[in-house]
Amino acid sequence: HVQLVESGGCAVQAGQSLRLSCVAPRSITSGFNGYIIDWYRQATDKEGERELVAAISRDGSAAYADAVKGRFTISRNNGRKPVHLQMNNLKPEDTGVYFCNAGRNLDGSSTSGNDYWGQGTQVTVSG
Repeated sequence: HVQLVESGGCAVQAGQSLRLSCVAPRSITSGFNGYIIDWYRQATDKEGERELVAAISRDGSAAYADAVKGRFTISRNNGRKPVHLQMNNLKPEDTGVYFCNAGRNLDGSSTSGNDYWGQGTQVTVSG
């Protein structure tokens, strides 16, 4: 069972910043090459509901949910390098478990190919 690895989540105060990272395991031999990468979050009180917050295409074009536009930035360098989600001016409503995905479309819809997920990293924003 292939899983991506997320890191960088922790507890912060409102207004602070965090940078999340997502790494492809060695079993994905191409790394992130050729994959669209999506970041999702799941709020504590919304079990099973994952919200797409940011996505980046193979050529680096990015898309964001309205709730995070202007505050979050997704970036990639392909291959084995991590995909990052820079989150600035965090708000309590940004609290949740953040998951990265490789293999879906920019809008989060499924494809007929691989669909890789990580186990998530917890972000808690207080204040």
